[in-house]
Amino acid sequence: MRVGGGIAGTVLALGLAVAAAGCGTEDGAAGSLVIEGEAPAAPYDGPLYLPPAPEWEGEGEPGPEEMMAMAGAAGRALECDGDIYLGGRSDPWPSDGGGATPEEGLAWHWSVNGEEPPSYGFRIERKEKNRVLFSHDVDGRTKEAVIVAKDREDRPGWGPETTARCDPAEFEPAADADGFREIWTDGRGDRVPVTRVTSNRGPEHCDWQTAHFLTLGEDAHGGGATYVRDPEGVLPEEMLAEPYDGDVELPGRARDTGYRLDDWRLWVDDEDGSRVYVRTPDGVEAWPRAEGGCA
Repeated sequence: MRVGGGIAGTVLALGLAVAAAGCGTEDGAAGSLVIEGEAPAAPYDGPLYLPPAPEWEGEGEPGPEEMMAMAGAAGRALECDGDIYLGGRSDPWPSDGGGATPEEGLAWHWSVNGEEPPSYGFRIERKEKNRVLFSHDVDGRTKEAVIVAKDREDRPGWGPETTARCDPAEFEPAADADGFREIWTDGRGDRVPVTRVTSNRGPEHCDWQTAHFLTLGEDAHGGGATYVRDPEGVLPEEMLAEPYDGDVELPGRARDTGYRLDDWRLWVDDEDGSRVYVRTPDGVEAWPRAEGGCA
């Protein structure tokens, strides 16, 4: 699936996001994917096909407008609180690929990327002769849309045509277990978009699972400043701007961001971006800025 900035299963910059590879289902079973559900109050009534924009070839990563254009009709079906987070069109697949039914075609959306389908349910929102819109809704609003189509050029059987999704923070907490990002909350307990703050454990394929990565100011497609917790020293020294320190005094000019992850509290120094501070029940840790990553 061609998307701006990658899709689940892609290794993002600095090892921030790594999904398990090679664990997709061979048969594309879609049993847990599709639920009956009830139609939303305002179902999508636009076209199920819009010519998607070509693959992004500009400098840097595509922004929300470009992403929406690449997502075709699936992007139009979204009902995000913020901007679109990911969207794109499918790559071709082998002659023995695709599914015999729209539901199997939905499962194939993850199979072509070598991933396990998520455990949360999609619902059929619209049907046409050779296209079906599957949506995952939160409080009656579509947060992920996949349009599967039948027998297109170099894409036999039923399979994904275009797909689009909102920021991971807009999904229900139960969906977090299917992803690789940790969703922080603000002072009111609301989930914070990952385009503002996100974190995850280090990737096992690099033996970095005892480390922790946090990104601030990330746009939806990569970038931002990344900071690292490395209590066991598993990361190479050249990767960090300075050593990790698990016991420091909080500087007087440090500011509480209001961001929370369980019992972690994030503080920053607006005049010095070389580190951030995480207050824990045991004290304050200084997480240095990362300057490299794991391929």
